[in-house]
Amino acid sequence: MEAMQKIKCLTIEDSNFPDRLRKLSGMPKKLYYIGNLPDPKKPAAAVVGARMCSPYGRCQAFKYARTMASYGVQIISGMARGIDAEGHKGALDTDTPTFAVLGSGVDVCYPNSNRWLYQRILEKGGGIISELPPGSPPVNWAFPARNRIISGLSDAVLVVEAKEQSGSLITANFALEHGHSVYALPGAVTEELSRGCNKLIFDGAGIAYSPEIMLMEWGIEAKNRPQNVEKKKLGLAPDLDLVYSGLDLRPENLDNLIRKTGFSASKVCALLTELQLMGLVGETGRQYYRISGG
Repeated sequence: MEAMQKIKCLTIEDSNFPDRLRKLSGMPKKLYYIGNLPDPKKPAAAVVGARMCSPYGRCQAFKYARTMASYGVQIISGMARGIDAEGHKGALDTDTPTFAVLGSGVDVCYPNSNRWLYQRILEKGGGIISELPPGSPPVNWAFPARNRIISGLSDAVLVVEAKEQSGSLITANFALEHGHSVYALPGAVTEELSRGCNKLIFDGAGIAYSPEIMLMEWGIEAKNRPQNVEKKKLGLAPDLDLVYSGLDLRPENLDNLIRKTGFSASKVCALLTELQLMGLVGETGRQYYRISGG
């Protein structure tokens, strides 16, 4: 399905090649993309972290990305499972486009389980970007390499969860080399997924103890919060949208969802299952659900 989209190619000599990349060393001389490229006049932040993340990490990645995007900050990530995907989903809950840099050709959706996410990024005005030619399969070396592009396109990098040896830390190191800000979400010292973030903080990274801290990077004050930042429509079918609209980051009981929607228990369960398969909803406990997995 994604192969039907028009693939565009830019070289570093082209006037609309991203200036953020042009001015940095070690960047690709050619980019392929589908959809759009980030707006150079608007702020951009990378949201990265572990693929095998915790429910806490999923929830915070979604929340931080959604908050930043609601103020017009473009979210850049790698569309990987876990934190990357939640960052994109948080942005998709607003009117600000989000952009994915792949470790494969732009016409190769990887992982395949994120096919819906791939399509929604494009439908909402964002873009899919890669330095690899169309048709290129995902290869191990390409993922650390694409991290320099994620950092290069961003003004700041937020690491949500990361082990001590993590690809997300590669992105953070690139950001430091590029002269960009690095922030890390603090976590419990007993949690392996927090060790990389806590080490970044020890080494001098900003402590992202609230989404508003990230907004200060661009001089945005939370008190100037836009009025239209309620949960946005994701282009879901009406029944799916009604169930999804009844959920938020706080877990909701199945019985309450049945009352809210007026649907039968079996129909609500079927719709919740479909939303879970799309990666939009997660079950946090027996018959308790919330948006964005976890």
